[in-house]
This record gives sequence, structure tokens and C-alpha cells, in this order.
Amino acid sequence: MDSDSKDHSITDNNIFGNKPVTRQEDIDLAKVRNIGIAAHIDAGKTTTTERILFYTGRTHRIGEVDAGSATMDWMIQEKERGITITSAVTTARWNEHIINIIDTPGHVDFTVEVERSLRVLDGMVAVFCAVGGVQPQSETVWRQANKYSVPRIAYVNKMDRVGANFMNVVDKIRERLGANAVACQLPIGAEADFQGMVDLITMKARFYLDELGQKFEDREIPEELLDEARELRTKMMDEAAQGSEELTEKFLLEEELSVEEIKEGLRLRCLRNELVPVFCGSSFRNKGVQFLLDAIVDYLPSPLDRPEISAHDPQSGEEIVRQGLVSEPMAALVFKIATDPFVGKLAFVRVYSGTLRVGGAALNAVKGKRERIGRLVRMHADHREDIMELHAGELGGVLGLKLSTTGDTLCDESAPILLENISFPEPVISIAIEPKSKADEDRMGTALSKLTEEDPTFKATTNSETGQIMIAGMGGLHLDIIVDRLLREFQVNANVGRPQVAYKEAIRRAVKAEGRFIRQTGGRGQYGDVWLELSPAEPGAGIVFEADVPNGEVPKEYFDAVEQGCREAAQCGVLAGFPVIDVKARLFGGSFHEVDSSELSFKVAASMAFREALEKTECYIKEPIMKVEISVPETYLGDVIGDLNGRRGKIGNLDASGDGIQIIKADAPLAEMFGYTTSLRNLSQGRGSASIEFGCYEEVPKNIQDQIVMRMTGRVL
Repeated sequence: MDSDSKDHSITDNNIFGNKPVTRQEDIDLAKVRNIGIAAHIDAGKTTTTERILFYTGRTHRIGEVDAGSATMDWMIQEKERGITITSAVTTARWNEHIINIIDTPGHVDFTVEVERSLRVLDGMVAVFCAVGGVQPQSETVWRQANKYSVPRIAYVNKMDRVGANFMNVVDKIRERLGANAVACQLPIGAEADFQGMVDLITMKARFYLDELGQKFEDREIPEELLDEARELRTKMMDEAAQGSEELTEKFLLEEELSVEEIKEGLRLRCLRNELVPVFCGSSFRNKGVQFLLDAIVDYLPSPLDRPEISAHDPQSGEEIVRQGLVSEPMAALVFKIATDPFVGKLAFVRVYSGTLRVGGAALNAVKGKRERIGRLVRMHADHREDIMELHAGELGGVLGLKLSTTGDTLCDESAPILLENISFPEPVISIAIEPKSKADEDRMGTALSKLTEEDPTFKATTNSETGQIMIAGMGGLHLDIIVDRLLREFQVNANVGRPQVAYKEAIRRAVKAEGRFIRQTGGRGQYGDVWLELSPAEPGAGIVFEADVPNGEVPKEYFDAVEQGCREAAQCGVLAGFPVIDVKARLFGGSFHEVDSSELSFKVAASMAFREALEKTECYIKEPIMKVEISVPETYLGDVIGDLNGRRGKIGNLDASGDGIQIIKADAPLAEMFGYTTSLRNLSQGRGSASIEFGCYEEVPKNIQDQIVMRMTGRVL
């Protein structure tokens, strides 16, 4: 080995150690990175995280997803299926920096885990497969990162696979994601010949020398790659020079930017979401992860680099702007609830300002109640490390909270603040579940309560007429996991029905109706009288309530009761009993009694008026439409399109991804897509793959609607 060779053993890398960071003087927020690793399923997120833990000394063996030994995939369901189901949190150190990492799922059914993770993270590593490139879930997580303005870097993984093409993926990131992707590396070889990468910043070629990726050698760039490396470096410097006026001026004067200046320019533009640095490697072959760690430290933001915290006063609703500093009053967001079999309810929090301390108290600004902080823990997948404090910019777990749920704000009682909540999509598929015995019924109630608290996209309801328990989720795999957890984790024996589509009802035209609830019982009676106008609302609006009452015909103190009555009545439509959506309810009149009127009477009256209006107008059924993206060899294209047409699918566009593979984008009703993956495999001899995610709700064709109503009610329209 020549003088440039390095033995990059773990002992060189600031091992995390067991001593908890608990004192304010130990925390340098500029050296903290809160990052998420997100991508399409099977792009290598968990494998990459496992290598990060190994190279930072957090673990002393490399966990493998396929072998079921991955540290971050700790659930038994994850080990069996070889996929990530729940986001796992861990902490590592690299070059004197603390990196808090959330490994997120890639399957669309668990997209809620990505949503709530990105809400509390400062930066993201987007992992792409060097063969598949930008895949459907890649686009979904990218949109989620855009929603929260999260700076990100890209890592093109699996450069050792047949068909790997780094620059093709960089181009796809630009085309399909609309991102300013800037290559900071150039792979040396590809597929079985992948040996390392050229660092375009230092213009050195790194060759890996051992299987663990700990020994490598920095050499001169191979002659055949020199021209391409120079061209890419010029483009990279052009992008970096736009980071500040000083760098731009120096670049325009044709002066060479130093390594530090290039990194500074790239970092400044990355923090402003103006570009995305792109790196490459093969996590499974232990190549490129150290470079990725350097990039996380060099380009992704610390908590100090993120904008000021914009929040609201819980009482007045006035905007509050707070600095994300330890010296500010405490404010933290609960972004996840987990049920731990050993310690009970575990709340994952991100502290945005101040310090959260063991034994202290905090105000739940959403519930308006006081919470006691029993224990604080730092998480490493399913392992817990007790700590005394969590500071601004840190992620951790809180034990002992009684009332807090996902999206709640914990804050200093003397400085109340309400942080932005997290929005979650509605479930699109449901199944009936029935306990086998009375003991199972009791356990099921407790289990479903805990699971709905954990997962905001999982709903459990009981049909008031039949007594049947229905559970709803984001897809078939989502419900499979829930049922599996009920059976194993909560020891509930149950019978499971067939999947059912979560249909909705809507109205076609505006209608007015009166609801009067008058009861005399000898003493104080009940009096509520409301006039409602129902009209169609924008798609996706749900139930919109508006009060427009002249001359105080209905006092303002009853408006909330009227709205609650409308929302409760909307839970069961008149056509087939499905929930009503996309309706605007306007309260425009009514009357009240000085003595007999109450919130209950107006709530009942509103419910009666809502039902009466639905009976008077024309209702119709909406069904969930799924966005489908299919990759299939061109040979089977005709058969696959024909099958989609038979499933009421609408073909959007076709795109060739190379190697004879066609990408079909289509919209299709969920009702027709059960078992589609199996059918696609049969049509394409196992060579096709599909990604299906919820798109929107659309009207059901009349003949299908008649069948649904007949099946649900026995009535013939």
C-alpha cells in the first residue's frame, strides 16, 4: 500500500460511547444533525443506516436486512418480511458531530411514518437505486420534504448491481423531481466492476481495498475518467459559486475556488433548497458510506441553520416567533406514540427550544392539561438509554405522559405556545374483525385503543346497527401488519373478514332544511331550532362549516354545538350508510329559547337538519382512486394495459426507462386493484412490478353505485 492508503478502522471514528450527553455545556447545536433516511421500498435505506451505525462505532457488527439481523428493523414483522414498517430512531457520532437518525419505511402503506418524521427533522438523505432511479415512492417522499422545506442530499445506492447508471439517476432527479441535482462524485466503474468513486471537490479517486470498506486508497483519477470529472467539477463549481456574492465574484474572475469555498457554496445553497448534492456508493458492498457521512456533516443543516420557529398562542391564536435555542422557554412536539411492552406508552419528541427535564412538568398546549415528565430516554431502535435532559435540537423519548398524542405540543407553563400540527391522510381500505371469545373482546378493545393512538392513519370503529368492528388503514399490507400485531403482540384471537373499500357519499346540488328539537319534560325542557344549507364543497375539503346567522337568531355560544351535530350526522350517509364528505354546511337561521335552549338541543337539531337535507337532495357515492405505476418489459405491455382497462383503469402516460422496460402511469379504482400484484406477476412471468398509492376520491359509475347500494342496504335504486 502506498503513502496515500488509509486504514479507516472504527477506532478512528469517535465512538459514540455510553456516557449520556446531559449538560447544557456539552451541547453545541452547530454540531448536531437531525436527519431522516427516506426512499422507495428496496432502495437500501436500512442497509445504509446499518453501515452508518457500524462506521460510527455505534454497533460492532453489520446488520443485514435479508438475514433479519438489521438493528433498525427490530419488529418481528420487519425481520420476517425484510422491509421497514415503523420509523426507528438512533444517535451516532461522526467527526465530533452528533447525528440523530430516523430510518423511515419505503412502502406507501406506511407513508405516515415519513410524514411525521420529516415534520421534525432538519435534513434528509434521499436514497435512490442506481438501477431503478426515481421510483414512485421516491416522488412521494420528495413531495413530503418539499412540504416542510427540508434540505436534502441524494445518495445513489446499489452501484454494484447490473444496469447501474449514476448519471442517468442524476438526470432523472432533475427531470422527475424538478430538483437541481449536482453530482459531487463520479463512480469508478459500475456493476461488478464498481471499485470506488472520484471526489469531484478534491479531485482524488478513492479505491476500496477490503470487504468491510474500512481500508481504502486515494489515488490520481484514472485517465479514462479525467475529462468527464473535469467537466462535472466545472458545473459543480458554477453551482457552488452562486452560494454568495464573494464566491460568485471570485468565480467570474476565473479564480480557482478552494475546497473549503466549494463546500461552503454548496452548503449555503443546499440550506436554501436551491440544489441537491448527489453522491454514490454501494452500501451492501460497504463502499461510499464514509463519504455520505462526511456529506451529512458538511451540507445538511444544524438546528441553528433552520428558520425561526413559527407558532401560535393557544388562547389568542396570535403568531409567536421563537428562536431554537436552549436559552428560550421549552417547546417540544410529540411526533410519534409507541406502545412498549416493558415500559408502556412511549412518546417520541423533538425539542425545538429550551430544555425538557426529568421530574419536571410541561403544559400540553393542545389539551390544555399539565403533564409530568417521568423518564427521558435516548432511543437506539428498540433500546433505551436513560438521560436527565433533552435540549433544543434533540430527539428523544418521554415516558409517563398520560394525555399526549401525535401532534401535541409540550411547552413551558409560563410561556404557552402551539406548534404546527401534523396532517394525516384518511384510510382507504377496511376489514371486519371479530374476537373469538369474551376474553379476546376485552383484550381487543385495549389493543385497538393503543394501535389507533400509535398510528393516526389507522381507524377502528363499531357499526352501531350490526355491532361489527371495522378496522381501516392505508392498504392491504398496513392491515396485515395490524392484524399480525393483534395476534402476536396483544394475544388477541380473532376472525378477519374480506377487505372492503372505504366508500364515501357526497351531494350533487345545494339544499336547505330545518331541524327542530323541542322536548318538554315537566321541568326545564330542550329547545333547538336551526336552518342549514348544504352545498357541494371542493374535492378533499371534507366537512366545511360556516355560520351566517342574522340578528342573533342563534347565539354564538351554540355554533360549536351545531358544527358538532353536522359532523356527527355526516358519519352515516342516507344512500348506503357511508360517511359524507366534500359538503359545506352553512347555518343561516333558527331560533332559541332563553331557558330551554342548550348545546345538546342545538347539536341534535343540527343533526336532524343535516339528515333532512341529505334526504331532500341527490346523493352519490365516491370511491378511492389509486395512482398506479407499473414497470414491465415491453413484451408484456399490451397484456398489462388490457388488464388495466378491464379494471376501469385510465392510462396516463407511457415512458421507457431503458433496457426494454416500460413505465405505465395510470389511475384505477381501489375496488378493482385487490390482488393486482399477483395478477401482474402472472401476466409478466414475474418480471413486472407495481407501486400503488392513494390519489383522490371520484364518483362511482351509476351501474357500480346501484350494485353497492343493493349490497349494503338491499334496496334497488
